[in-house]
Formats: sequence, structure tokens, C-alpha cells
Amino acid sequence: MTFRSSPETIRTVLTETHTWAVVGCSPDPRRDSHRIARLLQDRGFRVIPVNPNAERVLGERCYPSLMHIPAGEEIDVVDIFRRADQAGAHVDEAIAIAARAVWMQLGVIDESAAQRALEAGLLVVMDRCPAIELPRLAA
Repeated sequence: MTFRSSPETIRTVLTETHTWAVVGCSPDPRRDSHRIARLLQDRGFRVIPVNPNAERVLGERCYPSLMHIPAGEEIDVVDIFRRADQAGAHVDEAIAIAARAVWMQLGVIDESAAQRALEAGLLVVMDRCPAIELPRLAA
């Protein structure tokens, strides 16, 4: 069975969350991960960049992994900008830190990781982009 992100789940994630950890967030403004993280910031979301090769991105401290984000930080959404074959490990970390949702970007498809997240009680959005979904909400 192929997982499908429901419009209700997408709406909930985009309207009822505040803090997004963006895994694979690049310091390079030309990269999609950087542009989407900036868009999220511009829309009022708090963005915590996750990238082992950067110190700061978009004015925020960057962490090498989700597990390095201080325990006091409540992560609502783990937004994954990694290849599909690497996404599962980040989904497992999202479960471990008790995130409320995982969002796998366009082209990032891992059915078994999505199932693990659902079974752990997380909201799951897969193969979607907030830059496309946010304007749809406003329409």
C-alpha cells in the first residue's frame, strides 16, 4: 500500500506547529533546503537547522543531528531534506525525540519509515513541499 499524505494532515502540520527542525538545511542560499527554511521563518515558524557541516544557518545555531538539539527544545516537525535512502534514520530520530510530525520533502519517499512514524503516533507528510502546500492553504 502506498502512503498518501492527507490534506487534513498537511493542514494540521502547517497550522498547528511552531518549531521545525530542518534536517539537511544548507548554508547555501541557492539550495532548496535553505530556501524552504527561510520561507518557514518568513511565515513565522521557528527553524532549527540540522547539518553536521555548518555552524549557523539563517541566523540560527546549527546542530549536527536531531539528537544534539538540547532536550528543552520542543520540536514539532522534523523536515527531511536528505536522500530517500537516508530518510529512515532521521524518521527514527524524530520518533526518539518525540517530535509531533515528520515531513519528507518532494522525492523523499520511504514507505517503511512513514509506517514506523505513524505507528509511533506522529503525523506524516511525505513527498510534499511546504512552499507548494502553504499557498494551497491560503487559497
